[in-house]
Amino acid sequence: MKITELLSSDTIILNLTAASKAEVLDELINKLNDAGKLVDKEEFKNAIWARENQFSTGVGDGVAIPHAKTSAVKSSALAFGYSANGVDYDALDGKPVNIIFMIAGEENADNEHLETLSRLSVLLMNEDFRNRLVTAKTEDELLSIIDKEENKESEEQVTDVTEKERFILAVTACPTGIAHTYMAEDSLKNRAKEMGINIKVETNGSVGIKNGLTKDEIEKADGIIVAADKQVEMSRFEGKKVVIVPVAKAIKSAEELINKAANGDAPIYHHTQKSEDESSEKSSSGAGIYKHLMNGVSNMLPFVVGGGILIAISFIFGIKAYDPHSASYNPFAKLLMDIGSNNAFKLMVPVLAGFIGLSIADRPGFAPAMVGGYIAATSGAGFLGGLVAGFLGGYCVLLLKKIFDKLPKSLEGIKPVLLYPLLGIFITGAIMLLIVVKPLNELNLLVSHLLNSMGTTNKVLLGLVLGGMMAIDMGGPINKAAFTFGIAMIGAGNYTPHAAIMAGGMVPPLGVAIATTIFKNKFTDKQRDAGKTCYIMGAAFITEGVIPFAAEDPARVIPAAIAGSAVAGALSMAFNIGLPAPHGGIFVVPIVYGNPLLYLLAIIIGSLVTAAILGLLKKTVK
Repeated sequence: MKITELLSSDTIILNLTAASKAEVLDELINKLNDAGKLVDKEEFKNAIWARENQFSTGVGDGVAIPHAKTSAVKSSALAFGYSANGVDYDALDGKPVNIIFMIAGEENADNEHLETLSRLSVLLMNEDFRNRLVTAKTEDELLSIIDKEENKESEEQVTDVTEKERFILAVTACPTGIAHTYMAEDSLKNRAKEMGINIKVETNGSVGIKNGLTKDEIEKADGIIVAADKQVEMSRFEGKKVVIVPVAKAIKSAEELINKAANGDAPIYHHTQKSEDESSEKSSSGAGIYKHLMNGVSNMLPFVVGGGILIAISFIFGIKAYDPHSASYNPFAKLLMDIGSNNAFKLMVPVLAGFIGLSIADRPGFAPAMVGGYIAATSGAGFLGGLVAGFLGGYCVLLLKKIFDKLPKSLEGIKPVLLYPLLGIFITGAIMLLIVVKPLNELNLLVSHLLNSMGTTNKVLLGLVLGGMMAIDMGGPINKAAFTFGIAMIGAGNYTPHAAIMAGGMVPPLGVAIATTIFKNKFTDKQRDAGKTCYIMGAAFITEGVIPFAAEDPARVIPAAIAGSAVAGALSMAFNIGLPAPHGGIFVVPIVYGNPLLYLLAIIIGSLVTAAILGLLKKTVK
C-alpha cells in the first residue's frame, strides 16, 4: 500500500490558519472528521493528546507527526497541514513546526497499513523531500511529490558485519510503534553510514519486531544502543556494553549514541540490575526520582479515588450510619465504610511504597518497599512515611544487587527468590521500625503538646495553625495530631477548634479541584480527571484525596494547600463556628453551632486561596 492511498485531497490543508499547537491539532482532526475518516472525533482527539502528553511528536527540522491508533478511527488515514509562519510545537530541537502529518490508525489496522504509515516518518528525515513538500501549490501536486519520492525509495541492506572494522546494533521502540520507532531507526542508520560504521537496527513497532537481532550478531557487536520508551527484550544483551536511552534521543543525538556504542563507552549490561547508563540517561536532573515517584502515585490513585468516594457515599446515610451502635445505623453504609476506609485506604500507602520500590529496583524491590509502606501505614507515619519506605526499599535492593554481583553464576537463581526478599525486607523493615517511625511518632506527640499548651487564648491564631496543620502531611502524623486535638476539644465541650480543623481538611482537595477546573493548562488530562473526584472527597472531608497531587509536585501543592487551609481555619474561628460532629464534611454543615453560611464561606475562601496560589506557581503543561 502506498502513502497516497491513505492521504487524499480532502485531508490536505495547504495553508493552516492555526497559530498554536492546540489549534493545529484541532484543525487537522476536523479535516479528518469532515472527510469521514473518524467514528468519534472527541475520542480521537483525546487519543492524540494522550500521545502528546507522553512527549511531543514535534520531531525536529520543522516536522511534527501527531498520531494515534484507536477504535475512534473508521479507516486508517493521513492528514497533511502546512503553516508558512510555523507554530510553537514544543519540538525536540525547539524550532517552530511548518509541516504536520497527522496519522489516524485503526485500532486493528493490518500490517500493510501500519508499514505504510511508518514509511512516511522515514521519508520525512530527507531534507530535500521536505523542501519539495512546502513548494506544492495544489493538493494534487503534493500527492505527486509524495508518490515520486516513495517510488524511488529502496530499502537499504545492512552490509556484512565482516566488511567494516566497527559494528554496532540498535533497538528502537516507542509506545505506539508508528512514527518515532522508525524515525529513530532511520536517524541511526543514516548517521552511521556517514560515519563509516556498520549498524543493524531492530524495530519494535506496531507490526511487531522487524529486522530482529540474532545471537551471532549480538556476540560480534562492539556495542548496542537501546532507544526505547517501552519494554523490549533485554536478557539477550547480558554481558554486552549497552547504551539505554529514550527513543527521542536516537532521533536528536544519533551521532553521540553511535560514538558511545562503537567506542565501547557504555556500561556492561546485567539483566538483574539497571545499567549505569539507564540511570544516567533517564534519571538525569532528578528525572529518575520523579519517574519512580510517578510509578507509585499512578498505582496508588485508584485506591484513593475508589476508597474515598465509597466513604463519601456512606455519609449520605448519616454520619454514624456505619456504626452498629448508632441509631442511624445502615448495613449498606457500613459495607461502604468497611470497603472504602478499612480496606482501600489502608492499602493506599503500602501500594505507593511498593510501586516506587518496583520502579527503582524492578520486581525484587517491590516486596521490601511494600512491607516498609505497610509499617508506615500502621505506625502513624502516613504517606510521608510511605514515600520514605518506597525509596528505602528500592535503593536497599539496588545496594544488595551490587554486593551480590560478584557471587558465582551458579548462585544467580537464588538472588531474586531468596537473597533479595529476605535481606531487603529485613533491612527496610528494621530501618523503618528502628529509625523512621519513632521520630515521626515523637513529632506527633510534640505537636499535640504544643497545641494543648496553646489553648484558645488567640482563637484566630489557633485556627490558622490547626487549619494549616491539616494540609502539611494530609493524613499523616501532623494532620492526625490536629484532628486528635479537635476530638479532645469536643470532649471538653469546646467545639470551635474542630470546626477550624474540618474546614482546613476540606480545603486541599477542594482547592486542587478548583485549580484543575480554572487553570486547565497547568494540569495534564489525567490530573484534570483526578481533580473532578477531589470535589467529592473535599466535600466529604477526605484530605487524602490531594495526596497524588502533593506527591507529584510537593514544592507547589503543599504550600498552596497549607495557605488555603490556614485561611479557612482562621476564618472559621473568626466567625465563631462550632462543630459537635467529628467528621462528615459538607453533610454536617447544617448542624454547626453558628452561621452555616459563614462556615461555607470560610471553606470556599480557603479553597479559592489554594487554587489561586496553584495557578500562580504551577507551570504550563507542555
